Amino acid sequence: MGETRAFLASIGLPPGDLYELPDSQLRFADGAQYRIEIPSVEGPACLEAVLEEAARLDVPVHRVSQGSGVFLQTDDELGAMARTAADALVEVSLFARPNAAWDTSAMVRSPAGAVVAPTSRGQEQIVQGLEDVRRAAAHGIRSVLIADLGLLSVFGAMRAAGELPEDMQAKISVMLPAANPAAARVLADLGASTLNLPTDLTLPQIAAIRAAVDLPLDLYVEAPDNIGGFVRLHEIPELIRIAAPVYVKFGLRNAPDVYPAGTHLEATTVALSRERVRRARLGLELLARSDYEPATSELGAAGLAVPVLAAA
Repeated sequence: MGETRAFLASIGLPPGDLYELPDSQLRFADGAQYRIEIPSVEGPACLEAVLEEAARLDVPVHRVSQGSGVFLQTDDELGAMARTAADALVEVSLFARPNAAWDTSAMVRSPAGAVVAPTSRGQEQIVQGLEDVRRAAAHGIRSVLIADLGLLSVFGAMRAAGELPEDMQAKISVMLPAANPAAARVLADLGASTLNLPTDLTLPQIAAIRAAVDLPLDLYVEAPDNIGGFVRLHEIPELIRIAAPVYVKFGLRNAPDVYPAGTHLEATTVALSRERVRRARLGLELLARSDYEPATSELGAAGLAVPVLAAA
């Protein structure tokens, strides 16, 4: 076992989980240690609700993300989200769909099928996922959620080739989680911009991943029931200290799974969006009561994928 640990160290990976929980010396481009993300913002009405609550509760929302997919937004809705977020200096990240979970996959519906649910099923789904990316970019969106290794690899190649804007970001979905340092490095090498970690990793496991990659980490401090249902608000100070730079994500327990969302669920998704901002207020107040005072970013800070609108 000692030889194995020594080899891991020789290739720049930690020899095990880091129980000493070292301070992370890494920062966002503006020097900040953490930013706030509100997930499951399913369309313009939800985005407006998030921004209203953020102003009312004094919550600096740096990024919002959406799970239903670019193709489930009309052109007008994409344009509205881009304009609203650009005016507010907030990043919008939209999911590049489809994937096996919504397809005619028998394996997805089998007892062991959860492992394939996020994947792009066949080359046609790679094509359609890339079309989602292109369409988002055409509307000024500069961040997409990706949940498949193949899709990520082609995304990276397209960006490098100039087929996508050079500032287009790939936010790795929690459905393609980096569960260990070696996996995190693979995702980074394929072109990821930020990495979602599994919602149930311990602090030593998270610290080991931070030691392996420089990318920002996305961490749920409250997770929806279908990805664990954990409420980890009291760990926010330590998570920021060991994992910076980190996007602190406020999901919602005891909430319905609304994917794919639409206007038939709008009252529910808007209410859920408002409550996620309230959860963020709770997290910020808890952080303020701790002995730790990490730096956060201004809205529109360097590195945020704020939508880029075409000149009139």
